[in-house]
Amino acid sequence: MDRSLSRLAVALVVGAMAPLFDSTIVSVALHTLAHDLHAGVDAVQWVSTGYLLAMGVTVPVVGWLQHRLGGRRLWMAALMVFLVGSILCSLAWDVTSLVVFRVVQGVGAGAMMPLLTTLLMQAAGGRDVGRLMAVVSLPTALGPILGPVIGGLVLGAGSWQWLFWVNVPFAVVGLVLARVFIPTDGPTGAGRLDALGLVLLSPAVVGVLFGLSNASRAGGFGRTDVWVPLAAGVALLVLFVLRATRRGSRSLVDLTLLRHRPLAAASLGMFLMGASLYGGMLLLPLSFQELRGADALGAGLLLIPQGVGSLLSRSLAGRLTDRLGARWVAVVGFAVVLLATIPFALADGNTPVWTTSAVLVVRGFGLGAVMIPIMAVGFTGLAKPEMPHASTITRLAQQLGGAFGTAVLAVVLSGAAAGGHPVAAFHEAFWWAIAITALATATALLLPGRRPVESAPPSSVPTAVGATR
Repeated sequence: MDRSLSRLAVALVVGAMAPLFDSTIVSVALHTLAHDLHAGVDAVQWVSTGYLLAMGVTVPVVGWLQHRLGGRRLWMAALMVFLVGSILCSLAWDVTSLVVFRVVQGVGAGAMMPLLTTLLMQAAGGRDVGRLMAVVSLPTALGPILGPVIGGLVLGAGSWQWLFWVNVPFAVVGLVLARVFIPTDGPTGAGRLDALGLVLLSPAVVGVLFGLSNASRAGGFGRTDVWVPLAAGVALLVLFVLRATRRGSRSLVDLTLLRHRPLAAASLGMFLMGASLYGGMLLLPLSFQELRGADALGAGLLLIPQGVGSLLSRSLAGRLTDRLGARWVAVVGFAVVLLATIPFALADGNTPVWTTSAVLVVRGFGLGAVMIPIMAVGFTGLAKPEMPHASTITRLAQQLGGAFGTAVLAVVLSGAAAGGHPVAAFHEAFWWAIAITALATATALLLPGRRPVESAPPSSVPTAVGATR
C-alpha cells in the first residue's frame, strides 16, 4: 500500500472512530439516562432508535451528495455535523432534546459510513483492497472492545454528559487529518436529485428499520407498530426497486449494478453478516446478564475477547483476500463463527468464564475474517463513478440485515422465555443464530473465488449519482 493511500486510510479511520465508538459507549448508558432524565424505558430507547433511523434516511442520498459536493468536502461536512451533534447531546436538558440531537449525530454518521468505503475504493483503483478493508474495519473491531469500558469509566467518574465529549477529540483530529490528507476532488457534475426516488427509498428504509426495532417488545411481529411500518416500508421498497431498475444510473441508487455478480453476492453476504453479527450482539450480553447476573458494564467487559479475536484476524484476512479472492476466506470465516456459536447453545450460568472467553476469541476471529472479503469484493470490476452506488447498496444491506437478525432472535428469545426456562430460551435463540450463520456460510460460496481483478478505469464523463436527465 503506497504512502498516500495509507495516509488517506488513517485520516478516514480516525474520523470514523467517533461514530463507531459512540454507538457502543451510549448503549451502556441507557439505564443511567432513564434515571437522570426522569424518563421511561420506551422514551429513552429513542436515543438509540432516533440515531438509527437518521442514519437510514441519510445513507441513500450520500452518493448524489458526493457527486454534488465532492468527497473531501462531504466527508468534512458530515464529520462536522457529527461533532456539533455530539456537543449538543452533552447540553441536552431532557430526553426529547437528547433524541433530537442524536438525530443530528445520526445524519452525520449516516453520511460518513458509506463515504468512508467509497473514498478508499476510488483511491485504491482495485489495488490491495483486502488490506484496505482490514484498515477500514479497525474501528468496527475496536468499538466493542473499548466502547463499553470507556462508557463505564465515564459514568463511574462523572455524569452522562461526558459520554458525548469522548467523540470530540476523534472528530477534531479527524477534521485536521482530512484537510491535510484527503485529496481535493470537487463536484463531478451531478444533475438534479432523483427526488421521487428519495421519497420512496428513505421512508422505506425508516419503515423497515422502525418496524423491526419494535419487534423485540412483547407481542413480537404481531404488534401494530411492527407490521404496519414494516408493511409500508416493504411496499415503498418494492416501488423503488421497480422504478430504479428502469432508470438505471439516473436513479438515486443504481440497482442495475446488482447484475454484477460480485456486488450482488457481496450485498447478500452483508445482509447475512449483519444478521449474524448484530443478532449475536443482542444475545450474548443478554445471556451474560440473565444467566450470570452481570450488569451492563460487566456484560460489555465479557465481550472484549470477541473484539480481540476480530483484531487478530484483520491483517491475515486482508492478505488472504488479496491473494486468494473472497470466497474461501468468507466461507471459512462464517464456518468459524458457526462453530464458535454452538457452545453458547449448550452453555448455562455455570459455564467457566475462561471457556466463554476462549470461545469468544475464536468467534471474533471468524467475524473479522468474514467482514473484510465481503466488504472488498463488491467493488471488483466497478468503474469509479459506480462505487458510490455500490457503497450505498452494501451499507443498506448490512443495516437491514442487522435489524432483521436482531428482530428475529429477539422474538424467538421472547417466545421461548415465556415458558419460564431462561436457559432453554437462550439455547433455542442461539440455535436460530447458528442457522442464520449456516445460511451465510452457504451463500458465501457465491462470492468470486479468483483473486479480484483491478477496477475498471473511470469513464471520461462520470455518471451522475441519483441525477435526472
